[in-house]
Amino acid sequence: MSHSTVIRGKRSTLLIALIAAIVLSWPQGVAAEQTGRLQDAADIRKLTICYAHGTDAIGRGDVAAGRAIYQPCFTKDATFSAAFPNGQEEKRTGSDAWADFVATVFQGAGYTSTQHLIGTISIEVQDKSATMSTYLHATHVLPNGSMDIANGTYEDTVVKTEEGWRIQSRKLTLITFLNLAPTAPHPRSEE
Repeated sequence: MSHSTVIRGKRSTLLIALIAAIVLSWPQGVAAEQTGRLQDAADIRKLTICYAHGTDAIGRGDVAAGRAIYQPCFTKDATFSAAFPNGQEEKRTGSDAWADFVATVFQGAGYTSTQHLIGTISIEVQDKSATMSTYLHATHVLPNGSMDIANGTYEDTVVKTEEGWRIQSRKLTLITFLNLAPTAPHPRSEE
């Protein structure tokens, strides 16, 4: 073995010993607390995904499936509100009432399908309550191939219940809503 290999081996052993000493001196419960917070954040994040899946079931015309998907996402008395770019606002209490509202809007517009993409999820947990902010980009497809595109933010109050984390209130603020006309297909190039 060369001299430099021995030195690198000693450095690696020292580094491992240092890390082990830090981990072993870590106060009992800190790792468990951090793991609990990470699990809480993961469970809360699933709620906004659950909502998107339920909304897209309604967007496909399956209101019953959308209602069923919504159920484990929200408290029984959850409140919902939406603020649209034109200044209109809607409020409902209970996930079934919100599902009915969404279905009415989607059916009234004639959407054949929807896709709600969520991201930039920010979660702050305080014991048995939390706040969550989620960005939204939603595509709503019309029979003629055009699409209504919505962008906005969900602001949620979340609580830990006996059944797990649930959204207690959800506010949607849409910042844009625009219609994109269908485009003609691109011709294939001749080979």
